[in-house]
Amino acid sequence: MGIKVSPDWWKTLFDEMYLKTDARSVCDENISSTESGIISRLLNPVSGQRVLDLCGGQGRHSLHLGERDRVRCTVLDFSRHLVRLGNGSARQRAIPVSFVQGDARDAAFPDGVFDHVLLMGNSLGYLPDPEDDEKILRESFRVLKPGAALLLDITDGEKVRAAMVPTAWHEVDDDLVVCRERELEDGRIKARELVFSREKGLVREQAYAIRLYTSAQVRTLLIDVGFIKIRVLKDFRPHNNDGDYGFMNRRILAVARKPQGGGENP
Repeated sequence: MGIKVSPDWWKTLFDEMYLKTDARSVCDENISSTESGIISRLLNPVSGQRVLDLCGGQGRHSLHLGERDRVRCTVLDFSRHLVRLGNGSARQRAIPVSFVQGDARDAAFPDGVFDHVLLMGNSLGYLPDPEDDEKILRESFRVLKPGAALLLDITDGEKVRAAMVPTAWHEVDDDLVVCRERELEDGRIKARELVFSREKGLVREQAYAIRLYTSAQVRTLLIDVGFIKIRVLKDFRPHNNDGDYGFMNRRILAVARKPQGGGENP
């Protein structure tokens, strides 16, 4: 029997336990700082510009950008827990980052108000219908100013397929151990995650899935939405060692711009 994944898994996964099971990638300040530095080099943000961090979680990138580059970041994420956590961090550190709970398919911001949009950390590919990925990109396109840029960070489908192992595990701390089973089906990797406590036994069982894109498919998707001047960068590896980091260490970065108007070429 294959792994059964609820279409709404993404509505419940991103909570306190997620911040423990994925802490190596999403709670490591060195990695967040390094990735934020790459964002700055690719987008060249200017102090005072507005940045929308779609599906930005607890704002790990926006907090760095707001503090270092003095841009005005807005983080939108569906997880109330991550939004509350990020909002508390921004207040504690006195960094002007705004947090909004919402759906990236309908961001509810006016047209053409942001100088940059970030879509980091595999936030494309979670939803079961491929059309939802296009909706997220079209929403990104809509809220960007003419000539402004999107930065998309997504797992490299080719690399992940080639390196996928059916079972992996790692120790979170002295108590928690995470075990993951994986299978490839219809262009998606489905995973069953079991979290064990040495003291309490099984404390969580969750299944999730992500749609895999190649660099060529990413480019085509961006062109279809209307973006131009697309640059696709492969082989982005936040982690320096070869441990099993799931979808978080074989990545594609794509920078694309909304046309100014007047017949610009892709």
